[in-house]
Amino acid sequence: MTKRPAATGGIPPIARVLGLSGLLPQLAAVALLLSGDPQSRFSALAIAYAYAAIILSFLGGLWWGLAARTDSPPRWLWFASVAPSLIALVTAWPWMVGLRWPGPSLVVLGISLIAALLIDRALVCAGIAPPGWMALRAPLSLGLGILTLLAAAL
Repeated sequence: MTKRPAATGGIPPIARVLGLSGLLPQLAAVALLLSGDPQSRFSALAIAYAYAAIILSFLGGLWWGLAARTDSPPRWLWFASVAPSLIALVTAWPWMVGLRWPGPSLVVLGISLIAALLIDRALVCAGIAPPGWMALRAPLSLGLGILTLLAAAL
């Protein structure tokens, strides 16, 4: 078994690089919105929405995986693991029925991405997440959450 470098808090450097590169799609959508091009506005908003919803669902999958590899995970973790996908689905509802979208949905997703840090912190406190988890998760959740809220504001 390969030991992870202590300098990165037990998280492999490639996870940090790939994680941070995961902010690029949302950054590109925000840049497109900031450009003011009216022809690309809806596409940029749709990309910002879809990417935030996908990543929020991905977080639930991460938590499910951590629960599954733990001998006796807390019961709340199973519920928390399913919640992100359900939140992402609910945020699609306004679009499905012709209500105002994606602004309010982007706000819900942005707040949810930032709030996900509470679950991540609980995983660390319970000894379920690996060392260095918060050093990885905090910039990613805050970065994507803030970019998603910015897309909603534009």
